[in-house]
Amino acid sequence: MFIMLDIYTHKIIVGESSIDINDHVNNLEYIRWTLQAAIAHSNANGWDLARYKSLGAGWVVRSHEFTYYRPAFLGEELIVKTWVSEMQKVRSLRKYLIVRPADNRIIVRGQTLWALVGSKGKPFAVPPELAQAFPLVSQENEPGLDC
Repeated sequence: MFIMLDIYTHKIIVGESSIDINDHVNNLEYIRWTLQAAIAHSNANGWDLARYKSLGAGWVVRSHEFTYYRPAFLGEELIVKTWVSEMQKVRSLRKYLIVRPADNRIIVRGQTLWALVGSKGKPFAVPPELAQAFPLVSQENEPGLDC
């Protein structure tokens, strides 16, 4: 039995490999971390890789949209919050908020449009048990802080 988490929290400690030539986190790292958080959220809600394989389908990225507000630096703790805001026939919109708890500032906001595809890459209808595993978070209930 799984408790369905609507908003998932994923902790990151910025490591050396995440730092770019400007001595702050490389923008691609934020995307990587949001994907890690999405996978962790799915696992926590009972949808791990094995379950997707048994379904014969998996999620692929259609598009990413990220807004970077301020940099993060080596050794800092960051919190990635993620949630699903829409679930349609073959698509899902997942949103993210990356916060630095030391000063309670937003670092990044973003979203990914995911498509569910079958093993041959064709659209795959989201089954009810998958849709029900991710309670939708309305815009008014999204986590946030003033930027």
